[in-house]
Amino acid sequence: MNRIDRKFAELREKKQPAFIPFITVGDPDLETSVRIIKELEKAGAAMVELGVPYSDPLADGPVIQRSSQRALKSHRISIMDVIRTARQARSEGCELPFILFTYYNPVLQTGLERIFALLQENEISGLIIPDLPMEEDAEVRALAEKHGIHLIPLVAPTSNERIQRIVSRASGFVYCVSSLGVTGTRSDFHSGVDAFLDTVRRSTDLPIAIGFGISSRDQFERFAAKCDGIVVGSALVRQIEESLPQTADEQTKTKGLLQIHQFVRQLIG
Repeated sequence: MNRIDRKFAELREKKQPAFIPFITVGDPDLETSVRIIKELEKAGAAMVELGVPYSDPLADGPVIQRSSQRALKSHRISIMDVIRTARQARSEGCELPFILFTYYNPVLQTGLERIFALLQENEISGLIIPDLPMEEDAEVRALAEKHGIHLIPLVAPTSNERIQRIVSRASGFVYCVSSLGVTGTRSDFHSGVDAFLDTVRRSTDLPIAIGFGISSRDQFERFAAKCDGIVVGSALVRQIEESLPQTADEQTKTKGLLQIHQFVRQLIG
């Protein structure tokens, strides 16, 4: 069984939502990213999105853009580096399901057959490609199914009549976008978000997760009542950014990791 399926089944028995953090791998460096992944597991993460730094991120707001710029400028992090980071975390005992979050160009440049073989080989359970439209994903979807990898779709409040078509082809879970625009922390969400979530829920038997903008305990609890998973990206990446003075120095790295751990615990309770 795919690790994502197993984790959602386990949490469903406990009636708990899945906390799904997003990190930009390589910010501040690959070794620290492994330690952050392990710290997130200790803090209560159910699975983790491993973001591939990208120079032209269509869906990412300023916080995640800055993290990508740091990773690219300092270490020229590639999709292969991210896969190796997942392998290293797994070799150090991490049991979290890993989800690769990348734009289509790095996948295409690596080669479709090769990338899916690598995902399977390195126990990466899911793939999110936000700039790959449903109408053009046939080859990717076939390879994902062949290798047992969940191709996880994003569906937005503006998807309207496309919702049923998107979720009918979903695998693993459905990633619901809470707001219009790019990622980033928010105080308000799309006015029709609750009706949107209800529509998605009626359209699929898969778990549904929500992301884009969730940054506080109140927001986490608000959506935990309606969703099977809560994705937190920009708020966590900002915390990692604020902890850089500590995590960049080996003598204070443990202190910086503790700050990240405490942020997560305050968020999810």
